[in-house]
Amino acid sequence: VQLQASGGGLVQVGGSLRLSCAASGASADTFSTYSVAWYRRAPGKQRDLVARITSRDTTSYKDSVKGRFTISRDNAKTTVYLQMDNLEPEDTALYFCHTEIRFVDYWGQGTLVTVSS
Repeated sequence: VQLQASGGGLVQVGGSLRLSCAASGASADTFSTYSVAWYRRAPGKQRDLVARITSRDTTSYKDSVKGRFTISRDNAKTTVYLQMDNLEPEDTALYFCHTEIRFVDYWGQGTLVTVSS
């Protein structure tokens, strides 16, 4: 399985972006069994879990993004999305998507989000 993250960019405070994490190498049915998460690494900081969606569409979020970010999935497209609204400068980071399959970690390449004030 390979994960391809995209959708990052430069946005002003209060703006929105939608990140996509497209999986290849898995059928839609197989992909639907994966939990997928978005992580981010801000400059000078450790990588943080931002949001996760399970195979049953249960979602969870980092406290600082609750109410502003929404994670969703389209299994037919083997893609997970992260809708980010009301962006803040503190959201500036490299964003990665991740899944674990049979105890093996799979990471997408990062997509950079920069929020200017």
